[in-house]
Amino acid sequence: MFLMAAALDQRGLGGFVHKQYAHLTDTTFRGIYQINGFDLALLIPYFIVLILLASYGIHRYVLVYLYYKHRKNKVNGPAGRFDELPRITVQLPIFNEQFVVDRLVDAVCRLDYPREKLDIQVLDDSTDETVEVARAVVERYAALGHDITYHHRANREGFKAGALQAGMKSAKGEFIAIFDADFVPPEDFLLQSVHYLADPGVGMVQTRWAHINRHYSLLTEVEAILLDGHFILEHGARSRSGVFFNFNGTAGMWRRQAIEEAGGWQHDTLTEDTDLSYRAQLKGWRFVYLQDVECPAELPIEMTAFKTQQARWAKGLIQTSKKILPRVLASDVPFRVKLEAWYHLTANISYPLMIVLSTLLLPAMIIRFYQGWFQMLYIDLPLFLASTFSISSFYLVSQKELFPKTWPRTFLFLPFLMALGIGLTVTNSRAVLEALVGKQSPFARTPKYRVEGKAGRAQASKYRRRLGWVPWVELLIGAYFLAAVTYAMTNENYITVPFLLLFVIGFWYTGLMSLLQGRFEGLSLGASEVREKPFPVGV
Repeated sequence: MFLMAAALDQRGLGGFVHKQYAHLTDTTFRGIYQINGFDLALLIPYFIVLILLASYGIHRYVLVYLYYKHRKNKVNGPAGRFDELPRITVQLPIFNEQFVVDRLVDAVCRLDYPREKLDIQVLDDSTDETVEVARAVVERYAALGHDITYHHRANREGFKAGALQAGMKSAKGEFIAIFDADFVPPEDFLLQSVHYLADPGVGMVQTRWAHINRHYSLLTEVEAILLDGHFILEHGARSRSGVFFNFNGTAGMWRRQAIEEAGGWQHDTLTEDTDLSYRAQLKGWRFVYLQDVECPAELPIEMTAFKTQQARWAKGLIQTSKKILPRVLASDVPFRVKLEAWYHLTANISYPLMIVLSTLLLPAMIIRFYQGWFQMLYIDLPLFLASTFSISSFYLVSQKELFPKTWPRTFLFLPFLMALGIGLTVTNSRAVLEALVGKQSPFARTPKYRVEGKAGRAQASKYRRRLGWVPWVELLIGAYFLAAVTYAMTNENYITVPFLLLFVIGFWYTGLMSLLQGRFEGLSLGASEVREKPFPVGV
C-alpha cells in the first residue's frame, strides 16, 4: 500500500487518462526542481525500506512457485504403517481456560484409539476458576476408565514450554500429541497421523488448522484467510520443497526421541514450537505436513485478543531468529534451506520497516511529485508490484486451493485483510523491537470464549486486556494518513485515495476497537454470565 501511493503519485495523473498521455512528456518542473541534501536524506531511507519490503514480497511469490512446482511431493499417505499401534501421550497445556477446557477434554477422550495405549495429561498453570473446572472434568473422565491425569503448577515457570517439559517426566508414550485449549480434534486424528511416524526418520507430524467460528464476524473471516495462507502456501511450499518448516504448537504429534535429542522444550523464546522445530531439524529429523488432515480450533473474536496473539508470534519469531539463525547459517544444510530459514524467521522485521515508511511517505510523495512521472513508472511501480500485489495473490491462491468452488468470495475480504494487516503495524513493531533489544516478557495467552458460530454464545469478557498507549498511536497514525489523503485530493491524485484510505481504515479500526473493548472491560458482567448475541464485527 505504501508503494501504491508512491508509484501513482503525480499531480497530473488525474488528468493523465483524459489528456491522452500528455503527461508522459510533461516538463513543467524541468530546470526548476533541483535535488538537495534534505531530499536525499528522505529519499535514500525511503527507497532502502521499499527495496527491503519488496524482497519479502518477492519471497511470497517464490513460495507460491515452490508450492506448485513441487506439487507431486504432497503427502497423500504414510510410507508404512505400524503393525501394532504404539503408545501415545496426549498433552493438553492450559492457562485460565475455564470456558473451553471441558470441550477440549471431552474431544480428546473421544479419540478413536485403544485406551490401554493412550494416556492424557492436562497440564494446568491456571490461577483462576479453571483449576476447579479442569480438575472436575479430569476426575469425571478418569472415573469412566480413561488414563487421564491432572497436573497443576503454581509457579508457571517457563510458561507453556515449561509445562510441556514438566509433563514429559511422567509421559508414558513413545509419541506425544499436543492440543491447545481452543482445539477440538476429530475422533480419527490419532489414527490419521500416527502411521507417518512409522518411518523412523520422521520426528514430527503437523496437521492443518480449521476454524470453528470462521463465519462469526468480519474479523474472524479475515483471520481465517490469514491462517489459511500460512497453512496452505507456507507450510505446503516448505514441506514439499524439502526446506525447514515448523510445528505450530498444537494439532501435531512428536516422536519423543526427537524432542529429547533436540534439547527438549526451552522457554527463552515466546515461540517455543518454532525453536524446537529448528533444533530438531538441524539434528536431522524430518517433518511431515498433512494438508488434508484438519484440526478445528476457535479464532479470537476480539481485536485485543487477536493483536495479543499476533504480537506474541511476531516477538517470538524474532527471538527465535536471534537464537537459531546463527546455527542454521553455520550448519551444513543446503543454501536454499538457509535462505528460506532467513526469510521465515525474519519476516516480521517488515513491521518496523513499515513504521519508517509511514513516517517518510507524505514528504516522499511531495518530493516525488516534483521529480516527474517517469521515475515513478520505472522505479516505484515495480517495487509496488513486487510487494503489494504479492499479498493479495498469496491469499487468493491459498483460498483457491482450499475452496475451489467458492474462492472468488475472497475478493470481498481482501481490502479488509490488507487494512487489518496495516493496523497491526504498531503492535507488532513494538513486539519486534522488544525482541531485538532483548526485552523479555511473559507468555500472553489468547483468550477463548467458546464461540462456535453465529448461533454460539460468547462467554463474558473476563480475560480482556488493555493495550496501553498503542491504540492512541494507531489513531494518530490514521490521522496522519488522512492528511496524506487530503494532500492527494488537493493535487488531483484521486487514484491514490482508495489505497491511502486503507491505511486510515486499518489504523483507526484496530485503534478504536481496542479502546472500545477497554471501556467495556470495566462493565464486564462476570465470569459466569454470557452474552446472548455474538459480538459486533471486530469487537
